[in-house]
Amino acid sequence: MAFFSRLNLQEGLQTLSVLQWIPVYIFLGAIPILLIPYFLLFSKFWSLAVLSLAWLAYDWNTHSQGGRRSAWVRNWTLWNYFRNYFPVKLVKTHDLSPKHNYIIANHPHGVLSFGVFINFATEATGIARIFPSITPFVGTLEGVFWIPIVREYVMSMGVCPVSRSALKYLLTQKGSGNAVVIVVGGAAEALLCQPGASTLFLKQRKGFVKLALKTGAYLVPSYSFGENEVFNQETFPEGTWLRLLQKTFQDTFKKLLGLNFCTFHGRGLTHGSWGFLPFNRPITTVVGEPLPIPRIKRPNQKTVDKYHALYISALRKLFDQHKVEYGLPETQELTII
Repeated sequence: MAFFSRLNLQEGLQTLSVLQWIPVYIFLGAIPILLIPYFLLFSKFWSLAVLSLAWLAYDWNTHSQGGRRSAWVRNWTLWNYFRNYFPVKLVKTHDLSPKHNYIIANHPHGVLSFGVFINFATEATGIARIFPSITPFVGTLEGVFWIPIVREYVMSMGVCPVSRSALKYLLTQKGSGNAVVIVVGGAAEALLCQPGASTLFLKQRKGFVKLALKTGAYLVPSYSFGENEVFNQETFPEGTWLRLLQKTFQDTFKKLLGLNFCTFHGRGLTHGSWGFLPFNRPITTVVGEPLPIPRIKRPNQKTVDKYHALYISALRKLFDQHKVEYGLPETQELTII
């Protein structure tokens, strides 16, 4: 009986650790959340709003210049429960020398990119031990950093804007041994994620390659096996009113927020129930071999295309080498659109 009590407690703590993060991730980019501090200006809490917004204005450049990471926050026990919920694992195939900077491109996006978050924004899987002397930064939407308090929370984990200026600063102004992690497919790729799928939105995503060439950062492919398995995504049949409603929401979100609207679901608070918690399925992020990139101040399109093709080749190799070990059939192919 004591064993089952401890087991239930562990499962409960794991569930709570994920629950605290999902609202942060999903709603950070939503306009109503962004406006909360401004609405408070017209309430009895106006002084709190003024202080928050004054600090935001004073500290405005910090999030674009490396932020304020905290080893204490990154090592919270909370993240160990989060890791064990799935569980999440980080696998190294090659060393990353601290003499260089890196762009670690990750695929697939999935719905909420749990693999990238727990592996690179926390120490739950031991990234400091696996890649010693490498400092990871996880890129996300700029809008996250417009929200007082939440901004401090994500900066403490080494999360930064995925803007060109912020990434360039990290790769050129903070010495060597830095690795910016970018989920290249973005929200557009989130619409492609389905259990069993391995389709990437990458063919026209070349900005990360151009940034690597301009900064001389090495490109590192990485793939999170299992990321697409933790949620089911619904795409309703064409011609139905549900599909019309779905497309309306998607178009509206895209125009207003620059986001894509995913119709997804997972499990509920109890196993077998319906809800928005992810399914307890393993996610393994495999980090591949770094691809050396020359530093070119103004790379032409032919050069960008060349290194983009080399990157895709390296990514396909990484996928094929590890797909069977992490749950995909030998016949599964990586589809790039």
